[in-house]
Amino acid sequence: MAKSEKQKLKLLALRDILMEKTDADHTLSTTQLVAELEKLGIHAERKSIYTDILALEEYGIDIHTERGRSNQYSIEYREFELAELKMLVDVVQSARFITEKKSRELISKLEHQASIYEAKQLSRNVIITNRSKTSNENIFYNVDSIHHALASDCQIQFYYYEWTVEKKLAPRKNGKPYQVSPWALIWDNENYYLLAYDAEANLIKHYRVDKMKKLTEIPQKRLGQEAFANFDLASFQKATFGMFAGEEVMVTLLAKRSLTGVILDRFGTAITLRALDDTTIEARVPVKISNQFYGWLAGLGTAISILGPENVKNAYLSHLATILKQAISTDT
Repeated sequence: MAKSEKQKLKLLALRDILMEKTDADHTLSTTQLVAELEKLGIHAERKSIYTDILALEEYGIDIHTERGRSNQYSIEYREFELAELKMLVDVVQSARFITEKKSRELISKLEHQASIYEAKQLSRNVIITNRSKTSNENIFYNVDSIHHALASDCQIQFYYYEWTVEKKLAPRKNGKPYQVSPWALIWDNENYYLLAYDAEANLIKHYRVDKMKKLTEIPQKRLGQEAFANFDLASFQKATFGMFAGEEVMVTLLAKRSLTGVILDRFGTAITLRALDDTTIEARVPVKISNQFYGWLAGLGTAISILGPENVKNAYLSHLATILKQAISTDT
């Protein structure tokens, strides 16, 4: 690039230098800014820096100036605060649906939203642990394609995979493609799920987005509008445990008062809840009955039990008895 052409980039280069190498605790003087520009092959006079700083401020960049014998400049306020970036890094690290490779790429991009000094604080937190991560690199493109299909009111087609005992992903339905009408994306239990209408089964179903491959948009209008007309997504998520759906039933729970917060966190504040005495509460909650619901109850131990309906109570007791019988059989 010719020298004159580089001069045209001076304002942009100056902005990048300030964004990268200054913050609330680190400043650059006029002389240092001139030297940084020279490294890029851009010549600048000291007096021109003052004019350039004013131009950047008029453009809307918040530049702090410490006036003195040699002015000191810095950008203290950015679009993202350091605390916000740390939180976003933690979210990216912990999200199971984001692959390790994509996690590192996203965190690197987040680091560029801070100065090089603040980025070091982010880097110290960037330890991708051995927690379970998806291996499907196409998940971002899947999500984008689903959003496009939603906006275009179109159906989608994809191949759906599951893990085998050989630790390999194998296609379901003997490799036959799925074709459904997408209606919503759900974030649950650290995974993305697609909520869709399956016309062939005449049912609302959900699918793990990271287990979809070769997802394509089909130029056919979505079906299932009637099924979703009165569909309450928030209630669906509260009633469903680990995205394992079953028959929805109103269940009455008897629990220790100390579990009030646990129950409200799980089912929301719209449920019927009353105190029976100083230590016990009764809650009526909508539940899609599944082994995952029983597992949630079992995890809370003797602090909670099912009052009704009787068939759900008996099914839970049978579930526990089966587990106990198997455990005793294995132990002996």
